[in-house]
Amino acid sequence: MALPPAAGAAAAPVTPFAAQPRGHGGGGLRRTSPAPPAAALRLGPLFWPWEKVKVGPLSVSPMGFGTWAWGNQLLWGYQESMDSELQECFNLALKNGINLFDTADSYGTGKLNGQSERLLGRFIREFEGPIKSPDDVVIATKFAAYPWRLTSGQFVGACKSSLERLQLDRLGIGQLHWSTANYAPLQERALWDGLVEMYEKGLVRAVGVSNYGPKQLLKIHSYLASKGVPLSSAQVQFSLLSMGDEQMELKTVCDSLGIRLIAYSPLGLGMLTGKYDASNLPKGPRSVLFRQILPGLESLLSCLRRIAEKKGKTMSQVVFSCTQYNYASMHRANDGGGMPEF
Repeated sequence: MALPPAAGAAAAPVTPFAAQPRGHGGGGLRRTSPAPPAAALRLGPLFWPWEKVKVGPLSVSPMGFGTWAWGNQLLWGYQESMDSELQECFNLALKNGINLFDTADSYGTGKLNGQSERLLGRFIREFEGPIKSPDDVVIATKFAAYPWRLTSGQFVGACKSSLERLQLDRLGIGQLHWSTANYAPLQERALWDGLVEMYEKGLVRAVGVSNYGPKQLLKIHSYLASKGVPLSSAQVQFSLLSMGDEQMELKTVCDSLGIRLIAYSPLGLGMLTGKYDASNLPKGPRSVLFRQILPGLESLLSCLRRIAEKKGKTMSQVVFSCTQYNYASMHRANDGGGMPEF
């Protein structure tokens, strides 16, 4: 899980498009001037360890920690015996500057539904280091658009249930997990109202969405703005295996509206880690997907492995770097020059 850098933390942002009022020469988005040449210069890495990025009012690490696997036995093979190791991972991440942890009320299978949130809450309480302010640990959770959540009050109830599992008074980011516009548009509006209500009640510090396309993102941004609620973030699947026109269009919309884009599954569900091949597949449903896709990734994985060995890094580190720079170069090509905001 990774975020583009904050404007000013790396370089002045290039915003290739800006929002225009409806009815202005066709409406939609218009091209603006590129950033000045000085903005293209930066010495050092994309981020220094101490740098943070802004997500609405929040200051978070440029790399976040996703917890989809925590509690999910079917897809990820979770067992409760793993909890002590997961706690060590959490502690290590927090001690090394990662303060954004992403979860969801649907993470966990069967009787373990919600286990990811419960574990995060426990790990925060048992963390031995100092936690002095709400920005020290920012929890972003997603609320599922289940078919039985038909009213704004039920969606607010989902938020309160997450807070109870986490044992927190307020969330960093409350997110709608997916859009129902294509199959239940009336429910979608109720869920949007639920986001407004939980923000107004102070249950969340910021509001975001996940798995939204560019057009629907524009709609929810406009609706929330009409209610005085800023849309702070949008999650999208983005990795070396999932770069396409829709992702880049979504990035353009986010740039134009000041929404922080969060990339999830940057390691392609584990396919890009180098851990698996055709003769060594993960257990469970992922094995079916891996068996179909991995044979076509041999040249990519071989290249990543050579780079990792040459640089003395893990393949995952190389993948994160390549994903960031590839995203940056695609944005730069779209704009015609300049340093991208990434």
